[in-house]
Amino acid sequence: MSHLIEILNDGGVYITYPILLLLLVMIVLFVRVTMGKADFDKTKSLIVSISWFCIAWGYLGRTIGLISAFDKIQAAGDISPSMFASSLKMALVGPLVGILTFLIARALIIVLVAQKK
Repeated sequence: MSHLIEILNDGGVYITYPILLLLLVMIVLFVRVTMGKADFDKTKSLIVSISWFCIAWGYLGRTIGLISAFDKIQAAGDISPSMFASSLKMALVGPLVGILTFLIARALIIVLVAQKK
């Protein structure tokens, strides 16, 4: 579990944790609609929108990570591979979390559509 938290921290706290928070929001919305406490169409649309936002937020993190990596290279002139790798890791973890969240949201939508009466 601590390894997972370390990876999420490597991806940028301001990128990965908001995506995870939005994943929890989507799960709560899914549970509410399956219990009949929320409007199906509105909730489905909201889950779709949030899932797309998660991908965009993850790729924003990727862009920030790449810019950071290139800034370090430019400032140092000659950079160690470990310093460059840390920035690249940040650039890859954000989109990964965003895509995984998107896939989970799509699976929830499939279940919702299949359950619709």
